[in-house]
Amino acid sequence: MCIYYTADLHIGHTNIIKMCNRPFSDVEEMNEALICNWNNCVTNADTVYVIGDLFFRTTVSAGKYLDRLKGRKHLIIGNHDKTWMQNTDVGKYFASVSHMEVINDGKRKITLCHYPMMAWDAMNRMGCMIHGHIHNNRNGDYWPLMQKHDHALNAGVDVNSFHPVTFEELVMNNQLFKAE
Repeated sequence: MCIYYTADLHIGHTNIIKMCNRPFSDVEEMNEALICNWNNCVTNADTVYVIGDLFFRTTVSAGKYLDRLKGRKHLIIGNHDKTWMQNTDVGKYFASVSHMEVINDGKRKITLCHYPMMAWDAMNRMGCMIHGHIHNNRNGDYWPLMQKHDHALNAGVDVNSFHPVTFEELVMNNQLFKAE
């Protein structure tokens, strides 16, 4: 059993391909690649924390996609999750749904929030904060501060090879992203 983290899939969002320079020709290709990538690494015995913005402007029922995604899923609500959640029985698909969660993976305390924060629980005791929201954007005023925080980790698919990742993969991918 593994724990995976992911954020900002934006399944159904045509414009995200151009906005984030995603390597897909259209939204259908992107949606299928994200689902395939997810299921190639996640098993039904695994836990996945989706740290916001799972869907946006999808014309297909969220349930049709959620039925296909493996694992025990937990949703941390992002800014684009409100609309699809109104039309979906989230209790059927997610073990938990919240705006922020603090977990312990057996090695460290981890704060999960869609929005990056500058301070979090256990920050000074090697606690980590896993977020989404910024995609692969380094142009925001926040970037110089985010770049300095080794324990603030971006779970967005745009910096994690378009699939859920383990904590160790998350650390490695964020080191590469911050160094670019």
